[in-house]
Formats: sequence, C-alpha cells, structure tokens
Amino acid sequence: MDGRRPGWRACVLSGAVFAVCMAGTTLPTPLYPLYQDKFGFSELTVTVVYALYAFAVIGVLLLVGNASDAVGRRPVLLCGLAFAALSAVCFLSAGGLGWLYAGRLLSGLSAGLFTGAATAYVMELAPEGGGSRATFVATAANMGGLGCGPLLSGLLAEYAPWPLHLPFVTHLALVAASALVLLRLAETVRERQPLRAVRPQRPALPPQVRSVFGPAATASFVGFALFGVFTSVSPAFLAESLDVDDHAVSGLIVALAFFSSTAGQLAVGRFGARRSLPLGCAGLLAGLALLAAALRWDQMALLVASAFVGGTGQGLAFRGALADVAGASPAHQRAAVISALFVVAYAGISLPVIGVGLLTGPIGLEGAGLVFIACMVVLVVTAAVYLVRRAAPARV
Repeated sequence: MDGRRPGWRACVLSGAVFAVCMAGTTLPTPLYPLYQDKFGFSELTVTVVYALYAFAVIGVLLLVGNASDAVGRRPVLLCGLAFAALSAVCFLSAGGLGWLYAGRLLSGLSAGLFTGAATAYVMELAPEGGGSRATFVATAANMGGLGCGPLLSGLLAEYAPWPLHLPFVTHLALVAASALVLLRLAETVRERQPLRAVRPQRPALPPQVRSVFGPAATASFVGFALFGVFTSVSPAFLAESLDVDDHAVSGLIVALAFFSSTAGQLAVGRFGARRSLPLGCAGLLAGLALLAAALRWDQMALLVASAFVGGTGQGLAFRGALADVAGASPAHQRAAVISALFVVAYAGISLPVIGVGLLTGPIGLEGAGLVFIACMVVLVVTAAVYLVRRAAPARV
C-alpha cells in the first residue's frame, strides 16, 4: 500500500490543478447580471461573451490539441495556467465590454490546452492498474471544477465585498498555488520534441465509426448545449422571471448541473457503457421538459430539477458516447476521432447559446428558451430512435 501512495498523491494533485483551471472558465457565470448593470449590454451580448470561450476551445483543440504529446504535459499545462491568470487579470481590469471578450477568449485558450493534456496527465500519474480510479479523478476534476467556479463566485459575490474583484483575486491565488504544485510533479512524456513538431490535427472519421458517431455526437451536442444555456442565461432568468437576485443561488443552480453530470458519468460503471447513451438521452429529454416547464410557469423547483436531471443525463450520455466512439475507432486514429467528438460538443456550447441570445430580443427570454428546447428535443429524439433501431437487430 505504501508503494502506491506517492502515485495516487501525484494523480490527485494533478486532478486538483485540473479543477482549478476549469473552475476559472465558469467563474464569471453568476456575475453577468452585475456586468450588465455596470456596462449596460443586452442578453445577446452575454451569450456572445460566453460563446467566445467555446470557439477558443475548439480552435486550440484543432490547432494544438496534440501539443502535450510532443513538448510534454507540464509545459502545456503551465501555459494553460498562464492563460487562466491573464483571463482573471482581464476581468479584474474590466472597464468595458472589450475586457470581458478578452477574458473569455483567454479562458477558452486555457481550457483548450487543459482538456486533453490534463486528462492524459492524470491518467499517466496514476499507479499501474489504477486506470478506473484515475478516470474518476479526471472526470471529477473536469466537471467538478466547472461546478466549483460558479459556486465560488456566487458565494463571494453575495456574502463578501468587491463582488466583481474578489472571485478573480481568489482564483489568481489558486492558479499561483497550482503552478507551484505542477512544478513539483514529474513529467510523464519521456521523448519530447521541439515545438515545431506540433502540427494542426484534423478530426478524423473512419468508415467503421460513422454509424456510431452520429447519435453519440448528437447527444453530446445537446448535452453541452443544455449546459451552455444554463450557464449563460439562467442568472438572467432567475432575476427577470423569478425575482431572484441572490448570486449564491444562481451559482448553486449552475453548479448543480455540473455536479450532477459528474454523478451521471460515475453511474456508467453501474449501467454499462452500452446502455448509458440511450439512458442519457432519456435523461436529457426529461431535463429539457423540466426546463420548458420552469420557463413556462416560472417555477424555481422545476429549474432545480432540470439542472439535476439534465446534468445527470448529460453525464451518462457523454461518457457513453465517448465509450461507443472510442470502442469503434481504430487504435491509431482514436485520438483524432475523440477530438472530433469534443469539437461537436463544444459547438453545442456556442451556436445554440448565440441563437437563444438572438431570439431573446424579439420574443423574450421565455420564448427563446422554448424554441431552443424544441430544437434540442428533435435532436435527442432522432438520436434515441436511431439507438433503439440499432439495438433491435442486436437483440434479435
């Protein structure tokens, strides 16, 4: 047992660094109403500011998503922490909308660098035979970190002074501590190459993956779109429709969706990867229905239930989608196929959210939300029907 402890300690510490970086990407969520009051911009601008993050993540995944395989995990992660620190500085210095755009762009660059490199680093630092537990650490760090961001900033904004500054000062301190931890951890890439060896990677889709990729990508798109709407417009919905101006409550509801996703991903071990994708689609449908009811009848309880049920469905669906796609992919193209799935997922965070922002002006937040939900329901039902038809011949 003693021989295993150092390995798990390093694995958990790297997971903590991962969580700190991801927390920074959702830190501004409960603060958007405060920025709207300060700078006087519309709900459309909020969704564009939020979506800019997703575009930056996609760009990094496509251009330098494989950088840590060449130059090493630690240099890439340190660069990601530097972008996270610069993002916090932008929000601290925000004197206009341009600072918010810059902060979200830098935050997306940070998350794009961390998404693949940190996941691989956590897995590689685990002791031999600990792959399953290491997957749990990486999953908890990713989604748990995303959930901790709005929870931390919401609590500080509501119960501490300087609501637009203290959350980012706190995050800067956590980033500095994470950099110190990272410098003490071992590098896991043995044969490193110069930076010029990094080449843009194009997502690949071999013929044997295409039948699996369609429903997996659709469910991933819808799940991430649900998260995108929750994190970008739920604070405005709480304030406008429910008269809830408590930033801690806003942050807690968004955090609940991410924490529920972590629980859903962990439940894959109980249900099995093959059943998780259709079960996740059912959870997403239920979450969307609850969200529609919350928008229609202005009910807080339904919004909370939507965060829990939809988040759990997203976790089940996304981990099931990853398992399906990875299992169908040839070994030498697996990373490229998974990158393609992440590109589709992050497109789900950005494009539908901007659509909701565009519709909010002419038909209001409730109408825009209902249109979004209707579109997502069509996509999920299409994926679910395909999965049922695919499973029927297998059972026969």
